[in-house]
Amino acid sequence: MKKTARAHTNIALIKYWGKSNQALKTPLMSSLSMTLDAFYTDTTFEHDSSLTEDTFILNGQKQTPEESKRVFNYIHLLQEKFGFNDHFTIKSTNHVPTSAGLASSASAFAALATSFAASYGLDLSRRELSKLARLGSGSATRSIYGGFVEWQKGIDDASSYAVPIDENPDLDLSLLALEVDTKQKKISSTKGMKLAQTSPFYQPWLARNKQEIAELKQAIKEKDFTKIGKLSELSANEMHACNLTANEPFTYFEPETIKAIKLVENLRQQGIECYYTIDAGPNVKILCTLRNKKEIISAVQKSLTNVKIVVASFGPGVTLL
Repeated sequence: MKKTARAHTNIALIKYWGKSNQALKTPLMSSLSMTLDAFYTDTTFEHDSSLTEDTFILNGQKQTPEESKRVFNYIHLLQEKFGFNDHFTIKSTNHVPTSAGLASSASAFAALATSFAASYGLDLSRRELSKLARLGSGSATRSIYGGFVEWQKGIDDASSYAVPIDENPDLDLSLLALEVDTKQKKISSTKGMKLAQTSPFYQPWLARNKQEIAELKQAIKEKDFTKIGKLSELSANEMHACNLTANEPFTYFEPETIKAIKLVENLRQQGIECYYTIDAGPNVKILCTLRNKKEIISAVQKSLTNVKIVVASFGPGVTLL
């Protein structure tokens, strides 16, 4: 049976950066994200006893066994979990720059988990789907839901899943995604997370996680854009500070990343309220209100001439097409 699902990417405002269990992809900290409408993945999963091999086609290109390894391992894990063993074909189209800090793996594995479950006729709750998606990519657990989403770290496979905070936020908030660099990043997230844990600032950051989650949830409830922006920027800076102070220091920043940060700081000094957040990559996302959006876009275009800007807002949870 063939089924297609669409999942949107998300951006963590309170970051997760470190796993407690590599195989289960359970995190050392809880995180809180915003699902984005502008970036998504469509994935079709088909299983059939007449198929003679497993196939993975990404953006119209058949992937080599090496390129398919992570996806095949994931599907074999799910098949083993539910007692299936037939061959399959996966066709996936990413409307996201792959591996450049725009969380393509989040939308990819959320769509794959959902299309897999639907293809086999599994009647799973969204909570169960978020656990399945997590086994493919940690951040994918959050893309099952729309709007603001919390990934509760839990202590094991059963207790680590996403919950919706507000799936239809009535909040004046836009996100400008600045595509500084769409090349594959030099240090994978998995390696970066391990290195960051050697920073003297990692444990203090971990200790603050519960408080930061609670503060952001309160800010969302109060529709307090300023507080949401400040907490998001702080969390990004805490994460990247750990990278810079690791035993083997590293950074995902490129020169244009620093320029974008300086631009946001300068705009704030001029009374144009906006905040930045940055994941594991050089791309910068600017949080702003609708009334300031045009002015900020204009300032970015003047200062960062080679940067592509994509405007995003709140996106929906995963759906079957």
